[in-house]
Amino acid sequence: MAGSGSPQPKQPKAPKPSADLKPPQVMQITRKDEQERLRREADEARAAAEAAVAKARELERAAEQAGAAVAPAAPNRPAAGLTAPASSSDDDALFDTSELEGLSMADLLGPSDRKPRESSRGAGASGSASSGSAAAPRSVDDFDFDEDAFLAALDENEPVGTTGDVVTGTVIGMESDGVYVDIGGKAPGFMPKSECGLGVITNLKERFPKGLQIEVLVTREQNADGMVTISCRALALRQSWDKVKQLEKEGKVVQVKVTGFNRGGVTCDLEGLRGFIPRSQLQDGENHEALVGKTLGVAFLEVNPETRKLVLSEKRAATAARFSELEVGQLVEGTVVAVKPYGFFVDLGGISGLLHQSVITGGSMRSLREVFDQGDVVKALITELDPGRGRIALNTAMLEGQPGELLIEKDKVMAEAVDRANRARNVLRQQEQQAG
Repeated sequence: MAGSGSPQPKQPKAPKPSADLKPPQVMQITRKDEQERLRREADEARAAAEAAVAKARELERAAEQAGAAVAPAAPNRPAAGLTAPASSSDDDALFDTSELEGLSMADLLGPSDRKPRESSRGAGASGSASSGSAAAPRSVDDFDFDEDAFLAALDENEPVGTTGDVVTGTVIGMESDGVYVDIGGKAPGFMPKSECGLGVITNLKERFPKGLQIEVLVTREQNADGMVTISCRALALRQSWDKVKQLEKEGKVVQVKVTGFNRGGVTCDLEGLRGFIPRSQLQDGENHEALVGKTLGVAFLEVNPETRKLVLSEKRAATAARFSELEVGQLVEGTVVAVKPYGFFVDLGGISGLLHQSVITGGSMRSLREVFDQGDVVKALITELDPGRGRIALNTAMLEGQPGELLIEKDKVMAEAVDRANRARNVLRQQEQQAG
């Protein structure tokens, strides 16, 4: 027990340090290097500040000299001069530039040795000025301005040739791939060889000698070099389309030469344009291959410059030629080729006329065949002509002496048709005058 004085257990003793182990050394941290660096920087800052003060004083002296030479008073400056800072730590005081406020570059540089330049025009410039005053600002009137020359320069640089324009120019040069034409622009127009005309041109020099004046169509506006692309071929095509449209409008019959054929018909040339005649519009459509090289008289079915479609008809040409021989009031003779519920179709020699049931007779008919039948020869008056639609209106009722005479004495009416037609024409003229 603790009170009995029993011996306590022995505690282990700490090992003795070995003779080779040294106690750890405490690193002594010193700020000596940092202090030396800061001291150097302070010396450099102080030297820079002293240099700045010296420069400021020099500028101040220059400003005072400039102010003494200029008549107007120099801008006010602070009264206190620049002084060195009390201590090196006051950096703001070292670089204070408040005393330089209000100074211009002229104040800093001193009086100018140059004399103000006199203006060449007297309206806005002074003949002489004081040596220290600034030059007076120049007005618009001080500058030479020629309006005519300005407008001429604009005209000279104005682009020449808009796409679609027709211009006149002079041949000035030639290359293997085209011709150069002077059209009045800052650069000549160029006409590619393929655009020099309709068909094949074998000798450009003979076709376009230098100095030749030609009309061309502008097909492409000027590029970056001011050059435009022009064409004789495009102009010729435009003129051909205009001419063909006029021929169509007038209902003319034209002569064309067949240049080729295909399964659908034959091709031909008209005013430099490629035309097409369908087999159904040929008089001899079954043997259309044999028509190559022959000349045909044709009329127009379709003229469309936008789609470049030129469709012609030999049959319509025959109709047009026949129409040119007819006139309203004329007595014609033909053969009934078809009987329809509304009347008869009568062949008048390549073209058909319609004898409508309402103008066959003035009497009452039970049937059309009661008067005429297919194959009968009929004499009738022309009362209407429409070449554009190929329509001819016929009339036999006007040949009757009394209504219904054709139903009783058809042969007599037909035999006396010529005399009766003269009387009927007088009636038609009277009707036209009353209508007019």
